Amino acid sequence: MNLLTKLAGSAAIAAIMALSPLAAEAADITIAIGSEPSTLDPQVRDDGGERAINDNVYETLMARTPDGELVPGLAAAAPTQVDAKTWEFKLRPGVKFHNGEAFNADAVVGSVKRVIDPALKSEQAAYFGTITGAEKVDDLTVRINTSGPDPILPSRMYWMKMIPASYSADAKFAEAPVGTGPYKFASWNRGQDIVLEKNADYWGDAASIDKVTYRFVGESGTRLSGLMAGELDVITNLLPEFAEQAPKFAAVSGMETTLMIVSTDNEVTKDPRVREAMNLSVDRKALAESLFGGYATPAKGQVVNPKAYGYNKALPDYVFDLDKAKALIKEAGAEGKTIKLVGEAGRWLKDRELIEAVGAYWKDAGLNVDIKIEDFGEYLNQLFDKNTRPDAVFLSNSNELLDADREMTAVLQSKASSASNSDQEMSDQISAARTETDVEKRQAMYDAITKKSYDLSYLVPLLNQQDIYGFSKRLEWQPRVDSKLLVKEMKVTE
Repeated sequence: MNLLTKLAGSAAIAAIMALSPLAAEAADITIAIGSEPSTLDPQVRDDGGERAINDNVYETLMARTPDGELVPGLAAAAPTQVDAKTWEFKLRPGVKFHNGEAFNADAVVGSVKRVIDPALKSEQAAYFGTITGAEKVDDLTVRINTSGPDPILPSRMYWMKMIPASYSADAKFAEAPVGTGPYKFASWNRGQDIVLEKNADYWGDAASIDKVTYRFVGESGTRLSGLMAGELDVITNLLPEFAEQAPKFAAVSGMETTLMIVSTDNEVTKDPRVREAMNLSVDRKALAESLFGGYATPAKGQVVNPKAYGYNKALPDYVFDLDKAKALIKEAGAEGKTIKLVGEAGRWLKDRELIEAVGAYWKDAGLNVDIKIEDFGEYLNQLFDKNTRPDAVFLSNSNELLDADREMTAVLQSKASSASNSDQEMSDQISAARTETDVEKRQAMYDAITKKSYDLSYLVPLLNQQDIYGFSKRLEWQPRVDSKLLVKEMKVTE
Protein backbone atom coordinates (compact mmCIF):
# COMPACT_ATOMS: atom_id res chain seq x y z
CA MET A 1 0.00 0.00 0.00
CA ASN A 2 2.72 2.49 0.93
CA LEU A 3 4.56 1.85 -2.34
CA LEU A 4 1.41 2.36 -4.43
CA THR A 5 0.62 5.54 -2.59
CA LYS A 6 4.11 6.85 -3.18
CA LEU A 7 3.95 6.04 -6.87
CA ALA A 8 0.54 7.64 -7.23
CA GLY A 9 1.72 10.82 -5.60
CA SER A 10 -1.87 11.78 -4.93
CA ALA A 11 -3.34 12.66 -1.57
CA ALA A 12 -6.79 11.80 -2.91
CA ILE A 13 -5.77 8.31 -3.98
CA ALA A 14 -3.98 7.84 -0.67
CA ALA A 15 -7.12 8.83 1.19
CA ILE A 16 -9.24 6.37 -0.79
CA MET A 17 -6.71 3.60 -0.22
CA ALA A 18 -6.64 4.34 3.47
CA LEU A 19 -10.28 3.32 3.61
CA SER A 20 -9.72 0.00 1.85
CA PRO A 21 -9.58 -3.28 3.82
CA LEU A 22 -6.02 -3.90 2.64
CA ALA A 23 -4.82 -0.51 3.87
CA ALA A 24 -6.56 -0.94 7.22
CA GLU A 25 -4.53 -4.01 8.06
CA ALA A 26 -1.71 -3.11 10.42
CA ALA A 27 1.40 -5.18 10.94
CA ASP A 28 0.69 -6.30 14.49
CA ILE A 29 2.43 -9.11 16.36
CA THR A 30 2.10 -10.87 19.70
CA ILE A 31 5.07 -12.00 21.78
CA ALA A 32 4.84 -14.36 24.76
CA ILE A 33 7.29 -13.81 27.61
CA GLY A 34 7.72 -16.00 30.66
CA SER A 35 6.91 -13.50 33.39
CA GLU A 36 5.00 -10.26 33.86
CA PRO A 37 7.26 -7.29 34.63
CA SER A 38 7.36 -6.36 38.29
CA THR A 39 7.71 -2.72 37.17
CA LEU A 40 8.30 -0.74 33.99
CA ASP A 41 10.81 1.55 35.67
CA PRO A 42 13.94 0.65 33.67
CA GLN A 43 16.43 1.42 36.43
CA VAL A 44 15.15 -0.25 39.59
CA ARG A 45 14.88 -4.02 39.14
CA ASP A 46 16.99 -6.57 37.31
CA ASP A 47 13.91 -8.11 35.75
CA GLY A 48 13.93 -9.93 32.41
CA GLY A 49 10.23 -9.28 31.83
CA GLU A 50 10.76 -5.55 32.26
CA ARG A 51 13.69 -5.60 29.84
CA ALA A 52 11.72 -7.45 27.18
CA ILE A 53 9.31 -4.50 27.10
CA ASN A 54 11.58 -1.57 27.85
CA ASP A 55 14.33 -2.52 25.40
CA ASN A 56 11.88 -1.26 22.79
CA VAL A 57 10.77 1.85 24.69
CA TYR A 58 14.07 3.12 26.07
CA GLU A 59 17.49 3.47 24.51
CA THR A 60 21.08 3.73 25.69
CA LEU A 61 24.10 5.80 24.77
CA MET A 62 25.80 2.75 23.29
CA ALA A 63 24.16 -0.13 21.44
CA ARG A 64 25.12 -3.50 20.00
CA THR A 65 24.62 -5.03 16.59
CA PRO A 66 22.82 -8.42 16.54
CA ASP A 67 26.20 -10.19 16.65
CA GLY A 68 27.39 -8.18 19.65
CA GLU A 69 29.55 -5.39 18.23
CA LEU A 70 29.44 -2.25 20.39
CA VAL A 71 28.28 0.80 18.39
CA PRO A 72 26.95 4.30 19.16
CA GLY A 73 23.28 4.47 20.12
CA LEU A 74 21.97 7.77 21.47
CA ALA A 75 25.59 8.87 21.43
CA ALA A 76 26.56 10.49 18.14
CA ALA A 77 29.90 8.65 18.14
CA ALA A 78 32.09 6.47 20.31
CA PRO A 79 33.09 8.23 23.55
CA THR A 80 36.51 9.74 24.16
CA GLN A 81 38.56 9.64 27.34
CA VAL A 82 39.27 13.04 28.82
CA ASP A 83 41.42 11.50 31.54
CA ALA A 84 41.70 8.20 33.43
CA LYS A 85 38.45 8.83 35.29
CA THR A 86 36.41 10.78 32.75
CA TRP A 87 34.65 9.75 29.53
CA GLU A 88 33.01 12.30 27.22
CA PHE A 89 29.95 11.52 25.09
CA LYS A 90 28.61 13.63 22.23
CA LEU A 91 24.84 13.17 21.87
CA ARG A 92 22.63 12.88 18.81
CA PRO A 93 20.83 16.17 18.09
CA GLY A 94 17.08 16.44 17.66
CA VAL A 95 16.11 13.33 19.64
CA LYS A 96 12.96 13.60 21.76
CA PHE A 97 11.28 11.45 24.36
CA HIS A 98 7.79 10.18 23.62
CA ASN A 99 6.25 12.96 25.74
CA GLY A 100 8.09 15.68 23.84
CA GLU A 101 10.91 16.24 26.34
CA ALA A 102 14.25 16.78 24.67
CA PHE A 103 16.93 14.13 24.96
CA ASN A 104 20.01 16.10 25.97
CA ALA A 105 22.80 16.28 28.51
CA ASP A 106 20.32 17.01 31.32
CA ALA A 107 18.58 13.71 30.62
CA VAL A 108 21.88 11.81 30.64
CA VAL A 109 23.03 13.43 33.87
CA GLY A 110 19.68 12.71 35.47
CA SER A 111 19.72 9.10 34.29
CA VAL A 112 23.22 8.50 35.67
CA LYS A 113 22.65 10.20 39.01
CA ARG A 114 19.34 8.43 39.58
CA VAL A 115 20.50 4.86 38.93
CA ILE A 116 23.66 5.17 41.08
CA ASP A 117 21.83 6.88 43.97
CA PRO A 118 21.87 4.42 46.91
CA ALA A 119 18.37 5.61 47.83
CA LEU A 120 17.00 4.03 44.64
CA LYS A 121 18.34 0.63 45.75
CA SER A 122 18.75 -0.40 42.13
CA GLU A 123 19.23 -4.11 41.54
CA GLN A 124 21.31 -3.09 38.52
CA ALA A 125 23.98 -1.49 40.69
CA ALA A 126 26.58 -4.13 39.80
CA TYR A 127 26.59 -2.85 36.22
CA PHE A 128 27.56 0.66 37.28
CA GLY A 129 29.75 0.23 40.35
CA THR A 130 32.61 2.41 39.06
CA ILE A 131 30.42 5.36 38.07
CA THR A 132 30.45 8.26 40.52
CA GLY A 133 28.52 10.90 38.59
CA ALA A 134 27.98 12.85 35.40
CA GLU A 135 28.30 16.48 34.38
CA LYS A 136 26.86 18.58 31.59
CA VAL A 137 29.34 20.33 29.30
CA ASP A 138 26.70 21.70 26.95
CA ASP A 139 23.30 20.52 25.72
CA LEU A 140 24.80 17.80 23.54
CA THR A 141 27.95 16.96 25.50
CA VAL A 142 28.16 15.09 28.79
CA ARG A 143 31.01 13.67 30.83
CA ILE A 144 30.72 10.56 32.97
CA ASN A 145 33.00 10.22 35.97
CA THR A 146 34.36 7.00 37.50
CA SER A 147 36.05 6.18 40.77
CA GLY A 148 39.12 4.90 38.94
CA PRO A 149 40.16 3.82 35.46
CA ASP A 150 37.33 1.83 33.89
CA PRO A 151 38.22 0.07 30.63
CA ILE A 152 34.63 -1.06 30.01
CA LEU A 153 32.74 2.17 30.68
CA PRO A 154 31.39 2.25 27.09
CA SER A 155 29.93 -1.22 27.61
CA ARG A 156 28.27 -0.09 30.83
CA MET A 157 26.52 2.63 28.88
CA TYR A 158 25.07 -0.04 26.62
CA TRP A 159 23.07 -1.16 29.67
CA MET A 160 22.01 2.14 31.25
CA LYS A 161 18.67 3.27 29.82
CA MET A 162 18.20 7.00 29.32
CA ILE A 163 15.13 8.43 31.03
CA PRO A 164 13.44 11.84 30.73
CA ALA A 165 14.67 14.38 33.26
CA SER A 166 11.23 15.68 34.25
CA TYR A 167 8.78 12.82 33.78
CA SER A 168 10.97 10.32 35.66
CA ALA A 169 9.88 12.03 38.88
CA ASP A 170 6.20 11.46 38.05
CA ALA A 171 4.35 8.84 40.09
CA LYS A 172 3.16 7.22 36.83
CA PHE A 173 6.72 6.61 35.59
CA ALA A 174 6.93 3.00 36.78
CA GLU A 175 3.72 1.95 35.03
CA ALA A 176 3.63 4.22 31.97
CA PRO A 177 7.20 4.43 30.61
CA VAL A 178 8.44 7.20 28.33
CA GLY A 179 11.62 6.73 26.34
CA THR A 180 13.19 7.71 23.01
CA GLY A 181 12.81 4.28 21.39
CA PRO A 182 11.01 3.06 18.27
CA TYR A 183 7.98 1.96 20.31
CA LYS A 184 5.72 3.88 22.69
CA PHE A 185 3.85 2.51 25.68
CA ALA A 186 0.12 2.08 25.01
CA SER A 187 -1.41 0.01 27.82
CA TRP A 188 -0.81 -2.46 30.63
CA ASN A 189 -3.60 -4.86 31.52
CA ARG A 190 -2.33 -6.36 34.76
CA GLY A 191 -2.02 -10.11 34.60
CA GLN A 192 -2.83 -10.13 30.89
CA ASP A 193 -0.68 -8.10 28.54
CA ILE A 194 1.29 -4.97 27.71
CA VAL A 195 0.83 -3.20 24.38
CA LEU A 196 3.36 -0.98 22.60
CA GLU A 197 2.72 1.07 19.46
CA LYS A 198 5.15 2.29 16.83
CA ASN A 199 6.69 5.71 17.49
CA ALA A 200 5.92 7.67 14.32
CA ASP A 201 8.42 10.35 15.35
CA TYR A 202 11.33 7.99 16.00
CA TRP A 203 14.70 9.56 15.19
CA GLY A 204 16.11 6.39 13.58
CA ASP A 205 14.96 4.06 10.84
CA ALA A 206 11.22 3.46 11.02
CA ALA A 207 10.07 0.09 12.35
CA SER A 208 7.85 -2.00 10.06
CA ILE A 209 5.64 -3.47 12.79
CA ASP A 210 2.89 -1.12 13.98
CA LYS A 211 1.89 -2.70 17.28
CA VAL A 212 3.25 -5.40 19.56
CA THR A 213 1.35 -7.12 22.35
CA TYR A 214 3.27 -8.93 25.08
CA ARG A 215 1.41 -11.73 26.80
CA PHE A 216 2.64 -13.26 30.05
CA VAL A 217 2.74 -17.03 29.68
CA GLY A 218 4.82 -18.83 32.29
CA GLU A 219 4.24 -22.39 31.09
CA SER A 220 6.40 -23.52 28.15
CA GLY A 221 3.80 -25.90 26.74
CA THR A 222 1.16 -23.17 26.76
CA ARG A 223 3.48 -20.85 24.85
CA LEU A 224 4.06 -23.53 22.22
CA SER A 225 0.33 -24.25 21.94
CA GLY A 226 -0.33 -20.56 21.39
CA LEU A 227 2.31 -20.43 18.69
CA MET A 228 0.93 -23.51 16.93
CA ALA A 229 -2.60 -22.07 17.07
CA GLY A 230 -1.48 -18.85 15.40
CA GLU A 231 -2.17 -16.73 18.50
CA LEU A 232 1.49 -15.88 19.04
CA ASP A 233 4.28 -14.74 16.72
CA VAL A 234 7.31 -15.12 19.00
CA ILE A 235 7.86 -17.31 22.04
CA THR A 236 10.93 -17.40 24.21
CA ASN A 237 12.33 -20.49 25.91
CA LEU A 238 10.98 -22.93 23.34
CA LEU A 239 11.22 -26.46 24.72
CA PRO A 240 14.11 -28.14 22.89
CA GLU A 241 12.24 -31.43 22.48
CA PHE A 242 9.51 -29.59 20.56
CA ALA A 243 11.70 -27.24 18.51
CA GLU A 244 11.06 -29.07 15.25
CA GLN A 245 7.30 -28.82 15.76
CA ALA A 246 7.30 -25.01 15.76
CA PRO A 247 6.45 -23.25 12.47
CA LYS A 248 9.96 -21.75 12.69
CA PHE A 249 12.61 -21.93 15.36
CA ALA A 250 16.10 -20.61 15.97
CA ALA A 251 18.72 -21.49 18.56
CA VAL A 252 21.63 -19.15 19.24
CA SER A 253 24.44 -19.26 21.77
CA GLY A 254 23.28 -16.76 24.32
CA MET A 255 24.70 -14.95 27.32
CA GLU A 256 23.00 -17.07 29.98
CA THR A 257 24.84 -19.23 32.49
CA THR A 258 22.71 -21.03 35.05
CA LEU A 259 24.02 -21.46 38.58
CA MET A 260 23.18 -21.83 42.22
CA ILE A 261 24.39 -19.00 44.46
CA VAL A 262 25.37 -20.70 47.71
CA SER A 263 25.60 -18.66 50.90
CA THR A 264 28.98 -19.27 52.48
CA ASP A 265 27.80 -17.71 55.77
CA ASN A 266 24.82 -19.94 56.53
CA GLU A 267 24.99 -22.74 59.08
CA VAL A 268 25.22 -25.76 56.76
CA THR A 269 26.69 -24.23 53.61
CA LYS A 270 29.48 -22.34 55.39
CA ASP A 271 31.45 -25.62 55.42
CA PRO A 272 33.51 -25.78 52.18
CA ARG A 273 33.16 -29.58 52.20
CA VAL A 274 29.39 -29.24 51.89
CA ARG A 275 29.73 -26.76 49.04
CA GLU A 276 32.23 -29.02 47.26
CA ALA A 277 29.78 -31.89 47.63
CA MET A 278 27.03 -29.72 46.15
CA ASN A 279 29.21 -29.29 43.06
CA LEU A 280 30.38 -32.91 42.80
CA SER A 281 26.88 -34.35 43.15
CA VAL A 282 25.47 -32.60 40.05
CA ASP A 283 25.73 -34.48 36.76
CA ARG A 284 25.92 -31.51 34.38
CA LYS A 285 26.37 -33.59 31.23
CA ALA A 286 23.18 -35.48 32.01
CA LEU A 287 21.32 -32.21 32.59
CA ALA A 288 22.57 -30.76 29.29
CA GLU A 289 21.45 -33.82 27.34
CA SER A 290 18.32 -34.97 29.15
CA LEU A 291 16.76 -31.61 30.03
CA PHE A 292 18.03 -29.46 27.18
CA GLY A 293 18.51 -31.93 24.35
CA GLY A 294 22.05 -30.76 23.69
CA TYR A 295 21.11 -27.06 23.54
CA ALA A 296 23.35 -26.50 26.56
CA THR A 297 26.88 -27.38 27.68
CA PRO A 298 28.28 -27.87 31.20
CA ALA A 299 29.72 -24.70 32.70
CA LYS A 300 33.47 -25.13 32.97
CA GLY A 301 34.27 -24.37 36.58
CA GLN A 302 32.91 -20.82 36.61
CA VAL A 303 29.97 -18.55 36.00
CA VAL A 304 31.88 -16.25 33.61
CA ASN A 305 30.42 -16.71 30.14
CA PRO A 306 32.81 -18.27 27.59
CA LYS A 307 32.21 -15.30 25.25
CA ALA A 308 33.21 -12.76 27.89
CA TYR A 309 36.60 -11.22 28.55
CA GLY A 310 37.97 -12.69 31.77
CA TYR A 311 36.82 -16.26 31.10
CA ASN A 312 39.32 -18.66 32.70
CA LYS A 313 40.22 -21.24 30.05
CA ALA A 314 42.39 -23.22 32.47
CA LEU A 315 39.66 -24.25 34.90
CA PRO A 316 38.71 -27.92 34.67
CA ASP A 317 35.25 -29.32 34.13
CA TYR A 318 33.35 -30.37 37.24
CA VAL A 319 33.56 -34.12 37.73
CA PHE A 320 30.36 -35.91 38.70
CA ASP A 321 31.31 -38.02 41.74
CA LEU A 322 28.33 -38.90 43.92
CA ASP A 323 30.31 -41.23 46.19
CA LYS A 324 32.81 -38.50 47.04
CA ALA A 325 29.97 -36.02 47.55
CA LYS A 326 28.29 -38.38 50.04
CA ALA A 327 31.59 -38.84 51.86
CA LEU A 328 32.14 -35.10 52.14
CA ILE A 329 28.63 -34.52 53.47
CA LYS A 330 29.16 -37.25 56.05
CA GLU A 331 32.59 -35.92 56.99
CA ALA A 332 31.13 -32.45 57.51
CA GLY A 333 28.42 -33.86 59.77
CA ALA A 334 25.77 -32.50 57.40
CA GLU A 335 23.85 -35.72 56.64
CA GLY A 336 20.13 -35.01 56.82
CA LYS A 337 20.70 -31.29 57.44
CA THR A 338 18.17 -29.03 55.73
CA ILE A 339 19.11 -26.39 53.18
CA LYS A 340 16.62 -23.99 51.62
CA LEU A 341 16.77 -23.72 47.82
CA VAL A 342 14.88 -20.75 46.34
CA GLY A 343 13.85 -20.49 42.70
CA GLU A 344 11.05 -19.46 40.36
CA ALA A 345 9.27 -20.91 37.34
CA GLY A 346 8.65 -19.66 33.82
CA ARG A 347 11.21 -16.88 33.48
CA TRP A 348 13.96 -19.08 32.00
CA LEU A 349 13.93 -22.23 29.91
CA LYS A 350 13.11 -25.27 32.08
CA ASP A 351 14.00 -23.35 35.21
CA ARG A 352 11.70 -25.30 37.54
CA GLU A 353 12.87 -28.63 36.10
CA LEU A 354 16.52 -27.62 36.50
CA ILE A 355 15.99 -26.44 40.08
CA GLU A 356 14.20 -29.64 41.03
CA ALA A 357 16.83 -31.82 39.32
CA VAL A 358 19.68 -30.13 41.20
CA GLY A 359 17.73 -30.41 44.44
CA ALA A 360 17.33 -34.14 43.79
CA TYR A 361 21.08 -34.50 43.23
CA TRP A 362 21.75 -32.80 46.55
CA LYS A 363 19.28 -35.09 48.27
CA ASP A 364 21.12 -38.08 46.77
CA ALA A 365 24.29 -36.72 48.36
CA GLY A 366 22.69 -36.74 51.81
CA LEU A 367 21.19 -33.28 52.29
CA ASN A 368 17.56 -32.53 53.04
CA VAL A 369 16.58 -29.94 50.41
CA ASP A 370 13.60 -27.66 50.97
CA ILE A 371 12.73 -26.25 47.54
CA LYS A 372 10.73 -23.02 47.43
CA ILE A 373 9.39 -21.96 44.03
CA GLU A 374 8.34 -18.33 44.47
CA ASP A 375 6.47 -15.94 42.20
CA PHE A 376 8.93 -13.80 40.31
CA GLY A 377 8.62 -10.65 42.42
CA GLU A 378 9.21 -12.52 45.69
CA TYR A 379 12.02 -14.50 44.06
CA LEU A 380 13.78 -11.23 43.17
CA ASN A 381 13.27 -9.97 46.72
CA GLN A 382 15.11 -12.98 48.13
CA LEU A 383 17.77 -12.99 45.42
CA PHE A 384 18.73 -9.40 46.16
CA ASP A 385 18.28 -9.49 49.95
CA LYS A 386 21.74 -8.74 51.33
CA ASN A 387 20.75 -9.49 54.93
CA THR A 388 18.86 -12.78 54.86
CA ARG A 389 20.31 -15.19 52.35
CA PRO A 390 18.68 -18.51 51.50
CA ASP A 391 21.21 -21.35 51.56
CA ALA A 392 21.01 -21.55 47.76
CA VAL A 393 19.31 -19.41 45.12
CA PHE A 394 18.89 -20.35 41.47
CA LEU A 395 19.93 -17.77 38.89
CA SER A 396 20.32 -17.63 35.15
CA ASN A 397 22.99 -14.97 34.82
CA SER A 398 23.40 -12.97 31.63
CA ASN A 399 26.47 -11.01 30.60
CA GLU A 400 25.61 -8.32 28.09
CA LEU A 401 28.72 -6.41 29.14
CA LEU A 402 30.80 -9.28 27.69
CA ASP A 403 33.20 -8.79 30.56
CA ALA A 404 33.86 -10.80 33.72
CA ASP A 405 33.21 -7.69 35.80
CA ARG A 406 29.50 -8.40 35.38
CA GLU A 407 29.61 -11.76 37.16
CA MET A 408 32.29 -10.77 39.65
CA THR A 409 30.45 -7.76 41.00
CA ALA A 410 27.03 -9.43 40.95
CA VAL A 411 27.55 -12.84 42.57
CA LEU A 412 31.10 -12.98 43.97
CA GLN A 413 31.97 -9.61 45.46
CA SER A 414 31.15 -9.26 49.14
CA LYS A 415 28.09 -7.06 49.79
CA ALA A 416 27.15 -7.09 46.11
CA SER A 417 23.53 -7.35 44.98
CA SER A 418 23.43 -11.15 45.15
CA ALA A 419 26.82 -12.10 46.57
CA SER A 420 27.52 -15.64 47.71
CA ASN A 421 30.23 -14.78 50.23
CA SER A 422 31.74 -12.21 52.58
CA ASP A 423 35.32 -12.80 51.45
CA GLN A 424 36.87 -9.34 51.82
CA GLU A 425 40.15 -10.37 50.20
CA MET A 426 38.30 -11.50 47.07
CA SER A 427 36.20 -8.34 47.14
CA ASP A 428 39.36 -6.24 47.09
CA GLN A 429 40.75 -8.32 44.20
CA ILE A 430 37.56 -7.75 42.20
CA SER A 431 37.71 -4.00 42.85
CA ALA A 432 41.33 -3.91 41.71
CA ALA A 433 40.60 -5.91 38.56
CA ARG A 434 37.78 -3.68 37.39
CA THR A 435 40.10 -0.65 37.26
CA GLU A 436 43.12 -2.42 35.74
CA THR A 437 43.71 -1.18 32.19
CA ASP A 438 46.48 -3.61 31.22
CA VAL A 439 44.65 -6.40 29.39
CA GLU A 440 47.01 -9.23 30.31
CA LYS A 441 47.28 -8.19 33.96
CA ARG A 442 43.52 -7.92 34.22
CA GLN A 443 43.03 -11.38 32.73
CA ALA A 444 45.52 -12.81 35.23
CA MET A 445 43.60 -11.18 38.07
CA TYR A 446 40.32 -12.69 36.90
CA ASP A 447 41.98 -16.07 36.50
CA ALA A 448 43.09 -15.93 40.13
CA ILE A 449 39.62 -14.90 41.34
CA THR A 450 37.77 -17.60 39.41
CA LYS A 451 40.32 -20.21 40.52
CA LYS A 452 39.73 -19.29 44.17
CA SER A 453 35.97 -19.40 43.68
CA TYR A 454 36.32 -22.81 42.07
CA ASP A 455 38.60 -24.18 44.81
CA LEU A 456 36.29 -22.99 47.61
CA SER A 457 33.02 -23.75 45.76
CA TYR A 458 31.63 -20.29 46.32
CA LEU A 459 29.13 -21.04 43.55
CA VAL A 460 27.57 -24.03 41.84
CA PRO A 461 27.77 -23.12 38.13
CA LEU A 462 25.56 -25.38 36.02
CA LEU A 463 25.15 -24.85 32.28
CA ASN A 464 25.89 -22.47 29.44
CA GLN A 465 22.63 -22.43 27.53
CA GLN A 466 21.47 -21.59 24.07
CA ASP A 467 18.49 -19.30 23.56
CA ILE A 468 15.72 -21.16 21.72
CA TYR A 469 12.94 -19.20 20.07
CA GLY A 470 9.84 -20.25 18.20
CA PHE A 471 8.13 -17.92 15.77
CA SER A 472 5.32 -17.89 13.26
CA LYS A 473 5.73 -18.50 9.55
CA ARG A 474 4.88 -14.89 8.81
CA LEU A 475 7.62 -13.48 11.03
CA GLU A 476 11.15 -12.79 9.77
CA TRP A 477 13.74 -12.31 12.49
CA GLN A 478 17.33 -13.21 13.34
CA PRO A 479 17.72 -13.62 17.14
CA ARG A 480 20.48 -11.62 18.76
CA VAL A 481 23.48 -12.77 20.73
CA ASP A 482 22.42 -10.51 23.64
CA SER A 483 18.90 -12.04 23.79
CA LYS A 484 17.15 -8.69 23.29
CA LEU A 485 13.71 -8.87 21.68
CA LEU A 486 14.05 -5.77 19.51
CA VAL A 487 10.82 -5.50 17.54
CA LYS A 488 12.34 -2.97 15.14
CA GLU A 489 14.46 -5.83 13.80
CA MET A 490 11.40 -8.01 13.10
CA LYS A 491 9.28 -8.04 9.96
CA VAL A 492 5.95 -9.54 9.00
CA THR A 493 5.89 -11.09 5.53
CA GLU A 494 2.10 -11.32 5.04
